[in-house]
Amino acid sequence: MSNRIERFEDFIAWQKARVLAAEIYKVTDEGKFAKDFGLRDQIRRAVVSVMSNIAEGFERGRATEFHQFLSIAKASCAELRSQLYIALDAGHLTQQAFDKLMRQAVEVGQIIGGLRASVERRRDEKL
Repeated sequence: MSNRIERFEDFIAWQKARVLAAEIYKVTDEGKFAKDFGLRDQIRRAVVSVMSNIAEGFERGRATEFHQFLSIAKASCAELRSQLYIALDAGHLTQQAFDKLMRQAVEVGQIIGGLRASVERRRDEKL
């Protein structure tokens, strides 16, 4: 039996990014956050970018491109974390909500980083 992943939905990084996206959409639909259209839309774009780049990179079918898209996904995760600070400072998030979302975002970034390193090793072995 092969351990080879056949679908992007099987990646833990994508699954956790999906959960994070659902949480971001939920908190940005509430209170002051819902009325801050600029930040709301920007933070949503960032979290959507995380999942989308994992999926798109994998579907391209080449390790070099997957690695590149994972780098973009990880950078979008950093962008999301930065925007969480803005949301906290603007009073759109409680400290508790911020802490939970930040933990999730850090975890997703770490998982993507590990996946990216693995793809890089496999890519380099084939060269």
